[in-house]
Amino acid sequence: MGRKALCEIPPMGWNSWNTFTENISEDLIKQTVDAMKEQGLLEAGYEYVVIDDCWSLRERDSEGRLVADPEKFPNGMKALADYVHEKGFKFGMYSCCGTRTCAGYPGSFEHEFEDAAQFAEWGVDYLKYDNCYKPQNHDGKTLYRRMGIALANSGRDIVFSACQWGTDSVYDWIGSSGAHLFRSTGDINDSWNSIRDIAHSQLDKQAFSGAYCHNDMDMLVVGMYGKGGNSYISAGGCTDEEYQTHFSLWAMMNSPLMIGCDVRNLTDATKKILMNQDLIAINQDKECRAPFLCSENPESFVLVKFLSNGDIAVGMFNMGDTAAGVAVNFWDIGLNAGSGRGLEFYDCIEHQNLGIKKEIFSSTVAAHGSKIYRCKVVSVK
Repeated sequence: MGRKALCEIPPMGWNSWNTFTENISEDLIKQTVDAMKEQGLLEAGYEYVVIDDCWSLRERDSEGRLVADPEKFPNGMKALADYVHEKGFKFGMYSCCGTRTCAGYPGSFEHEFEDAAQFAEWGVDYLKYDNCYKPQNHDGKTLYRRMGIALANSGRDIVFSACQWGTDSVYDWIGSSGAHLFRSTGDINDSWNSIRDIAHSQLDKQAFSGAYCHNDMDMLVVGMYGKGGNSYISAGGCTDEEYQTHFSLWAMMNSPLMIGCDVRNLTDATKKILMNQDLIAINQDKECRAPFLCSENPESFVLVKFLSNGDIAVGMFNMGDTAAGVAVNFWDIGLNAGSGRGLEFYDCIEHQNLGIKKEIFSSTVAAHGSKIYRCKVVSVK
């Protein structure tokens, strides 16, 4: 049988880095898997459990193979992958295109085929591939293509997550590398400024994302409340309103939804945000249409996304520090008054129908807030 086509829609899951950094272990991953299962996150679509950096020993073995740290992972990665799979999840790991990972562990530079085969042997379903310690005389596109070839010929279907940071004109070539998603930003941290700046940086990059190769705006910080794995990540934390806007932006902008908080201790507010099926459905729409900027003011903007069943998603975002009125003119969407059509608005955060609107719709959006609507095109008199 041939290799399956992977990642038609943005992947969803959990990654260890934001909360735990180097403090990872077999027990932590098992507890996380159990908690995700018990709290319904798998059923909601979060299927990948990804171990980030710091999982291996500092050096390869005498045969040049990567070795899982026996203190952190005493039963090895194959046994852990089996546990993850038995619970219904998919298993993800981490490496780097350079000589070392970002935390100083062995990278996959000039070990691409050996490492890809080893990951396949362990039962890995997803590889996050970072961009640290890249030799200066090697260009990024070649190194990512190397691992893309290696994974595609590893004998196992492995999602290739290129953590490339948006450098080296990545948008021009990443689709040719075999990557299924590509990090297009620097590292996120648990602050409103980080969320806002990342979103603004990607508003003009949406056309580069699509089915099978998704623009990754980094992991979610929803529910972290300042409890990051280091001082940079912690950054003071956010309010629930800001976390909601963060999730709304990532959903509308087709970014993978990779949870970064400790899922063993979710607040009710965090669960409500992460498990919002109306927003998840917009993110997971099978056609992966890029959203377009419908209107923009100094502190607010409107994103519009066409969905596969003919519905239209409308996202209103207020990045400012005071409440603001935000409006969408249907003419700007492509729905002129002479068409005899209007939009029936459904609020995806409050989960209520707002009725049929004609020509224009406006709403007051809280400071650092968002409103997301799913709209049906309907006939109006």
